[in-house]
Amino acid sequence: MQRPNILYIHSHDTGRYISPYGHAVPTPNLQRLAEQGAFFRRAYCAAPTCSPSRAALLTGQSPHSAGMLGLANRGFQLRDFRQHIIHRLKAAGYTSALAGIQHLNPSWRPNAASEVGYDRVLTDQHSQAHTAAVDFLRSAPPEPFWLTVGFFETHREFPLENDVDPAYVLPPTPMPDTPDGRQDMANFIAMAQILDDKIGQVLRALDECGLRDNTLVIYTTDHGLAFPGMKCNLTDHGIGVSLIMQGEGLFAGGRVIDAMVSHIDIFPTICDLLDIEAPDWLQGTSMLPLLRGEADSIRAELFAEVSYHAAYEPKRAVRSERYKYIRRYDQRQGPVLSNIDDGFAKSELLAAGFGERPPAPEQLYDTLLDPVERNNLVDDAEYAPVLADLRARLDRWMRETDDPLLQGAVPAPPGSFLNSPDAASHREPTQPAKAGNTL
Repeated sequence: MQRPNILYIHSHDTGRYISPYGHAVPTPNLQRLAEQGAFFRRAYCAAPTCSPSRAALLTGQSPHSAGMLGLANRGFQLRDFRQHIIHRLKAAGYTSALAGIQHLNPSWRPNAASEVGYDRVLTDQHSQAHTAAVDFLRSAPPEPFWLTVGFFETHREFPLENDVDPAYVLPPTPMPDTPDGRQDMANFIAMAQILDDKIGQVLRALDECGLRDNTLVIYTTDHGLAFPGMKCNLTDHGIGVSLIMQGEGLFAGGRVIDAMVSHIDIFPTICDLLDIEAPDWLQGTSMLPLLRGEADSIRAELFAEVSYHAAYEPKRAVRSERYKYIRRYDQRQGPVLSNIDDGFAKSELLAAGFGERPPAPEQLYDTLLDPVERNNLVDDAEYAPVLADLRARLDRWMRETDDPLLQGAVPAPPGSFLNSPDAASHREPTQPAKAGNTL
């Protein structure tokens, strides 16, 4: 069997805010990819924070199982690089190449990308990711290959000078429709258009080189937008992600998949597709039964987590088809502001008193009747059986995956550097973590 090449494209902080999901964010190249491929409407990350999310996708397990509890640019790293999917593919005859961001170990270390195990590091500079990928495709690379193309877009800072008129823009769902919110979203849209153009250049090179017919293209993002209540939050605003997979056969024809899937399902799906042995650490489920029409659903629930972002903010969540349960493991009397990216939207909410609102220790949402996840049902007696069920599911998952949070506060690795949870911004001075310290 001729195994397909795999082109894995990932962006920062995009959520589902691209045109295939119905948003007024012009992304024609991603729209075309969705219309040609398998388009997942209800895909979720395993962590709404950058490095843990990517680690989960690339190892097929929860971030805490992979040992990726915080950000690579803050000194965290994957526990075992041999669990990265490229090593399983290498054993099956694949060559691996990286263009742009990989985000699984500190980029300041010499040969950081090579340490992960890539055969070729085309560039680890995100600004050159698309051109390096195009050059690689035009070089007649040996097949089959796995090519990672990691974009910085749509991470803040957004371009302040652009042609998007904020008068005709709607802020993302959790945000009020105000001039500041519209301006912030307009700037996001401008960056999303840059992302889409760069992705288009890579996809055109794939076509021009005659590689499209034997390549599985995977596009996704790490988590939700860098707005308050989205990135670093366990509501669907934070964990809902874009996922498009396009290729021959099962991944063709503009198929729309409405079943819940998790990033950790991608690794087992690839093993199933290529008929290679799946490693025993995988916690996800193959999506091929959905694509073959053999099942309407592959999972009764999915899980997500946060341990560290700029600061420590331990919380876990379980989402069923209808309900979402979130549990915090701190005693905060206000939000962890350093885990919210600075911008017009954040400043506006802080001026309105957002910083003085204590987060609920537990949250329960009926996502069918309350898709915005605003009405916390924890104290509603009618939902007591649902609450008990989801608490039990979350507890079971934490035990089965040996979540370190069960043993108490999770320390950061020595040498990492963090903001205080009381800091107002991630731009405030950081402190080095010491053994056993969470700051």
